[in-house]
Amino acid sequence: MSEDTKHISISDYNYPLPDERIAKFPLTERDHSKLLLYKHGDVSEDIFYNLPEYLPKGALMVFNNTKVIQARMHFRKETGALIEVFLMEPAQPTDYELMFQTNHECAWLCMVGNLKKWKEGALKRAFEIKGQKLTLTATMDRSKVQEQAGGTNHWIQFEWDNTNISFAEILEAVGELPIPPYLNRATEESDKETYQTVYSKIKGSVAAPTAGLHFTDKVLKALDEHGVDREELTLHVGAGTFKPVKSHEIEGHNMHTEFIIVRRQTLIKLLKHKCRAIAVGTTSVRTLESLYYMGVKLVSNNNATEDDLHVNQWEPYDLPHNSDGLVKVNGKVISVEESIQNLLDYLDRDGLNALHSSTQIIIAPGYTYKIVKALITNFHQPQSTLLLLVSAFVKGDWRKIYDYALSHDFRFLSYGDSSLLIP
Repeated sequence: MSEDTKHISISDYNYPLPDERIAKFPLTERDHSKLLLYKHGDVSEDIFYNLPEYLPKGALMVFNNTKVIQARMHFRKETGALIEVFLMEPAQPTDYELMFQTNHECAWLCMVGNLKKWKEGALKRAFEIKGQKLTLTATMDRSKVQEQAGGTNHWIQFEWDNTNISFAEILEAVGELPIPPYLNRATEESDKETYQTVYSKIKGSVAAPTAGLHFTDKVLKALDEHGVDREELTLHVGAGTFKPVKSHEIEGHNMHTEFIIVRRQTLIKLLKHKCRAIAVGTTSVRTLESLYYMGVKLVSNNNATEDDLHVNQWEPYDLPHNSDGLVKVNGKVISVEESIQNLLDYLDRDGLNALHSSTQIIIAPGYTYKIVKALITNFHQPQSTLLLLVSAFVKGDWRKIYDYALSHDFRFLSYGDSSLLIP
């Protein structure tokens, strides 16, 4: 891996994207989107429902089963000012599952819209859920402000006066689904269904893992019949995923932290498949590739906690490694299999069924992929970290792919068309 990665100029990853090429709504039938095929440098196209035909039998395909939460909440002050509170990550409790079960109070780190109008005091909102009345109160702890990659996060304490109602139910009732800002439109009722994957299960994302939006139960069944082994993991997508790179060189870009959950059985599956996988979406890529570095940390720190396993943004580039990008610890090269086995041993040692950790990994040209051998992904914004990830995957050949998509009427971004990349 190259030290030059940090000095990549983001302007080299620009391309013209006319507004009319951004898909504002999805197709009526998800699996009828176009599928660009990039295989060993050759580009062609098909329809998404034919995807299984292009995959090797017996391959392992990994999906991100995160579910988008209705993370936007609106409060009106007595003065009439409208304040938007956008939930970014749980603060108290920090565990997503416990958070959604709370039934009296909780705290989140939030972005706040129209902050200048909320100088002091609490925001209140009264409503009914299942015929039961309650008042939700939001107060800001101004001493706890966090600068995150996605912007400035404020500590917001929520309290409500009805212990029969969980926070999950409150969000269902009054939260709004946060569709991407570049769609330039309000959330519609239909987005509640179309902006979730058909296999979404674990609540926590503020943006959908959009590569998965093309899958239908029919396509999943066809994959099974084709002999593709399916496995799921969880990465909760943060709003930072939309954050444009503002610095001239990517060294100046601060990646956001995202929380991951990987089950023990997924690690076993990876080992069974010689640690090779087809990733559905960039979020699955970031999770799978982070696993290698987490396992490496266990070589030198047997007593590591889940917090110690967090992968920092530049770690993959700063660690000593060989020409295949494999890390050396005390001169010994750590293979991918050994690293994944370390994670498995770590879970077994503590009697855990799943790994809960976090990652800030940035994947850019100069990075060597360890686990992901094929990638299903949409078409990303110019000058974005997601485009850097794709470029690293296709060894810099991204322009050929994007030129083809632009000249062959492909639809772009979250609700747009799909691609299967095999470098």
